[in-house]
Amino acid sequence: MKLIFVIILLVVFNWGLKAQNKSATILPGAYNLKAYLPLLNGKSVAFYANNTSRIGSTHVVDTLLKNGINIKKIFAPEHGFRGNADAGEKVENSIDAATKIPVISLYGKHNKPTAAELADVDILLFDIQDVGVRFYTYINSMQLYMEAAIESNKPLIILDRPNPNGHYVDGPILDTAFKTFVGYQPIPIVYGMTMGEYANMLLYEKMLAPKANAAYETISLSRYGKGAVFFNLTVVPCNNYNHKSKYILPYKPSPNLPSMQSVYLYPSICFFEGTNVSLGRGTTLPFEIYGQPNFNKNLYSFTPVSMPGAKDPPLKNIKCYGYNLTKVKVKNEIDLSFLINAFKQIPTKDSFFLMPAKKPTADKDLFFNKLAGNNILINQIKNNISQDAIKASWQPGIDAFKKTRKKYLLYADFE
Repeated sequence: MKLIFVIILLVVFNWGLKAQNKSATILPGAYNLKAYLPLLNGKSVAFYANNTSRIGSTHVVDTLLKNGINIKKIFAPEHGFRGNADAGEKVENSIDAATKIPVISLYGKHNKPTAAELADVDILLFDIQDVGVRFYTYINSMQLYMEAAIESNKPLIILDRPNPNGHYVDGPILDTAFKTFVGYQPIPIVYGMTMGEYANMLLYEKMLAPKANAAYETISLSRYGKGAVFFNLTVVPCNNYNHKSKYILPYKPSPNLPSMQSVYLYPSICFFEGTNVSLGRGTTLPFEIYGQPNFNKNLYSFTPVSMPGAKDPPLKNIKCYGYNLTKVKVKNEIDLSFLINAFKQIPTKDSFFLMPAKKPTADKDLFFNKLAGNNILINQIKNNISQDAIKASWQPGIDAFKKTRKKYLLYADFE
């Protein structure tokens, strides 16, 4: 009898653990079909999506079509709808081979839907996996999509997804004089918000373009009454997610972020895009290694080559010497030690930071400064300022941002 009792206890305990683990599984908003299918039924839908817009292994487009939703058109960001284009590569409009739905590219000069492109749709849907870093362009794609929705008086649904770098906030606040598509808003490099949280902040802090802000505030007393607004934003939240969560991405968010290590290192390593140092594009370890032909020849070596997702990588076919960070424990902060170390090793300091093809007219023309969001960091590196001192200079801006950020969190914070 005692043995039977013990066996029953073990069965109940194991069942409880399984139930607990199941209930604790983090699920993106796309999984909550009951929350948004009723809003799409009978409507013509424009869907901003890419390869990460999935429910398990099934693309959300396929799930919606299976449920009878009329997807009129698909909008696609950098890297394209299927997510296989190079960073910055021009992607043409097309017809999706699998679904026969028109795909409109929103990257490059045409990065925002026109009124004509939205004229035949009733509602807009957005679902793209972010990595929580200012110079990762999908947050800016979302902002422009929001603005188009507001200006066209079309409701917008955002299917929220966890932020794999949502467990901290760090980096300099962008100086708006350096505003580009790799830095649109005066926020830190790592901002610790999901797409849904960020969208609410953009809307209610009036951070959108003036035309969109004005359209949102338009009031018609005769028709709608005092305080009425025309635009409706719906965020379908994640389940079981909070800002202490370490969410493991089930698929790579873009061609050159193939692993969680690369996603965690990305905020620190991406600075090398503005230097003559390779960060591993054109290898199997992008954003996990860095090096340069003139570094010490006894260091780890690699040679960037042309490959899918990196057809023409920096220092292509040139042997580089540097560092393999695949086993490094990544801190919950931006680590400038890689950048500082590389600058110290380069023999010709003047060539370390890349100059634009055309002679720069101002500091804002340097790509490094576009990534940093200012012209301060470049001078701090040149003047051998310590990492601690550099990061201390960021803190007042971070503290101020956190107060604003806090108002729009949909999930428990990390502090």
